[in-house]
Amino acid sequence: MSPLFRNARRAFLLAGDCLAVIAANLMAVALRFDFDMSQLWIREQRILELIALDLLVTPITFYLTGLYQGYWKYAGLSDLVRLVRSVAYRAMSLVVLLYALELDTLSRAVLIIASVLLLALCGAFRLAPRFHFELRSSMGRSTGRPTLIIGAGDTGESLLRELRKNPASEFNPVGFIDNDREKLGVKIHGVPVVGDRAVLSQKIETLGVRDVIIAVPGASREDMREIFEICRQGGARFRTVPTRGEMERGAARVGQIRLVDLDDLLGRDVVHLDLQPLRQGLSGRRILVTGAAGSIGRELARQVASYEPEELILLDRNENSLFHLDAELREAHPLLSFRVVVGDVQDVPHLDAMLTTWRPHIVFHAAAYKHVPLMEQNPLEAIKNNVTATRHIAEAAVRHHVDRFIYLSTDKAVRPTSVMGATKRLGERLVKSLPGSATRFMAVRFGNVLGSDGSVVPTFRRQITAGGPVTVTHPEATRYFMTIPEAVHLVLLAGVMGEGGEIFLLRMGEPVRILDLARNLIELSGLRPDIDIKIVFTGLRAGEKLHEALQTDAELALPTSNEKIMILSGVELLGEPACLQLDALERAAVKGEETAALAFLRSLVPDYQPIMPAGSHAGGAPKVISLDSKRRADQQG
Repeated sequence: MSPLFRNARRAFLLAGDCLAVIAANLMAVALRFDFDMSQLWIREQRILELIALDLLVTPITFYLTGLYQGYWKYAGLSDLVRLVRSVAYRAMSLVVLLYALELDTLSRAVLIIASVLLLALCGAFRLAPRFHFELRSSMGRSTGRPTLIIGAGDTGESLLRELRKNPASEFNPVGFIDNDREKLGVKIHGVPVVGDRAVLSQKIETLGVRDVIIAVPGASREDMREIFEICRQGGARFRTVPTRGEMERGAARVGQIRLVDLDDLLGRDVVHLDLQPLRQGLSGRRILVTGAAGSIGRELARQVASYEPEELILLDRNENSLFHLDAELREAHPLLSFRVVVGDVQDVPHLDAMLTTWRPHIVFHAAAYKHVPLMEQNPLEAIKNNVTATRHIAEAAVRHHVDRFIYLSTDKAVRPTSVMGATKRLGERLVKSLPGSATRFMAVRFGNVLGSDGSVVPTFRRQITAGGPVTVTHPEATRYFMTIPEAVHLVLLAGVMGEGGEIFLLRMGEPVRILDLARNLIELSGLRPDIDIKIVFTGLRAGEKLHEALQTDAELALPTSNEKIMILSGVELLGEPACLQLDALERAAVKGEETAALAFLRSLVPDYQPIMPAGSHAGGAPKVISLDSKRRADQQG
C-alpha cells in the first residue's frame, strides 16, 4: 500500500485536497465566465479534462513536497510557506502537462484563479485543527492561578504559547511586564503588556497575581533580587525559566518553569566567555585532579571531561563519592579515557608512582581540609593535609616535569584567623616560591561556593526540612559567594592563561549577609522566617571571622584579559629560613607536637592571628541566642 494511505489522517487530507481541487477549478471557471451557465456547458469537456488532470497532479505534488507529513495541529508559518510552494509547483506542472498532451486550455486566467482558490481552501483545511486547538486553549485559561510574565520578548512569547498548549496548566497569564515603553498596551496572543518593572508591585495587588515568572534567561543577579523582594512583599511566588545556557545546550526548554533558588539570586551576571583557550589548553592533555570527590573536584572533573582530554586522572580517598563520579562520567563520556584512583595525597610513594606511570601534563590540586571549626580542633591534620601534602605533590610535579600546577586557595587565607586559613595562606606562598623551569605553578583564590559539601546552604536546607530552627552564627556575618560551575570555569581559565608564579583572584562581587541568605532560603521554600521557621544565633565559632576579605592591604589586584580574573601582586615568597621552618613544622605535625607546630605556623604566616570570639568557645555546646531575644536586647539597648 502507498505511504499516502498508511493511516487515516493522510487519507483524510488526501480526500480533502481532492474536494478542494474540484471546488477550486469549478469556481475558477465560473468566475472567469461570470457564472454564464451556457458558456460552462459549452466547455464541459475541457473542464472535466482539467479537473481529472489536476486530481492526478495535485496529490502527487503535495506528497513530494512533504505536505502529507506535517502535523497540522501545530501548523505555523513554515507550513504555510511550504503549501504556497507546493501550489506553485502544481500550477507549473499543469501548464507543462497541458501543452505536452496538447489539450485545449480554457485560459491562463482559469489556472491562476484556480491556484489562488486552491491555496485558500487547502490552507483553511489544514489550519482548522490549529485554530480549534488555540481557541479551545484560550477558552480554558481561567482555571489557573493569575500569573504575570516578566519579559514580553521572544522568550516570554514562547512561554505563553507553551502555557496555552497545556489546558491543565496551573498558570493563567493575565499580563506581561516589560520595560520597553513601545510595548505598553499591546497584546501578545490576547495577553496585554500592563506596565514596566516600576508597577510590578501595584499589578500584583490589583490583578490578584499569585505567581510571577521571569522570562528573561539572561537576567542579572540584581534584577532577580529586586523582583524576588517585590514578590515576597506582595505574597506572590517568584518563578523563572531555564537560563540561556541551559537552553542552548538542549538541557531545558522555555516551558520548564521552576521556583527561583539561591543560584539565581546569588549567581553572577551571564557572561559569554571565549571557550577556545580552554579547548587549546585542555584538549589532548593528561590531567590529574586531586580531591576529585569534593564539590570543586567533581565539577573540575565534569568540566575538564567536556574538553576531550587525552586522559583524566581522579584522585581522592573518599571511595563512595569516587564511585558515583566514576559512574556519572562513564555515562556522560563513554569514549573518555580516565582513571579513578582511591588514594591519599599524603602518600608520597603512591604520588610518585602515579606521576611516573601516567605523567600528567596538568595538575589541579583541590584536595584540602576546609571546615574551619573542625580544623581548629584538629590542627595537626590540617597542617599535614593542607601544607605537607601540597609540598610533596608540588615537588613531585617538578620531578616529573608536569607542565602546569594549579593550587586552589580560599579567601580565608587573607589575614587568617584560623588554622585552616593559615595553612592555605602558606600553601599559596609555597607554590609561588617553588622553583621549576619546566613546571608553571599558580594559585587561584576565591570565596565560598554555593552548595558545596558541608557548606552553609545545604545545612540551612536540612534544617528547614526538619522544621527548624535555622542556626546563624552572627546577625552581621557576611561571606563572598559564587556558584560552583562558574568558580570552576574561571579556575580552568586561570590555569590555562597563567605563565607561572601568579596568584589569581576571582572577582566575587559583593559580600552576602548570612542572615539574608537564611531568610531567602526559608522564603524560597514557601515558608515564613521567624513564624514557620525560627532563626537562632549561635555565636561565631573559634577561627571564624565576622567578615571575609579577598586581599590584604599589601596586595594589589591587577586586571587580566578576563574581567572576572585578577592577578595579585604582593604575595610574599618563602625564603631559605622559611623553608627550614617549614621542615620543622612538618616534623612537629608528624610527631604530634601541636604546640610547636602552631608556633611554627604563626612564624611562617606572620599575619595569622588566632582569635576566640566573644560568646564562643572551643568545645561544648555553642551559646544559642534566639532572634526574638536579640531584638528585645537591641530595643533595650
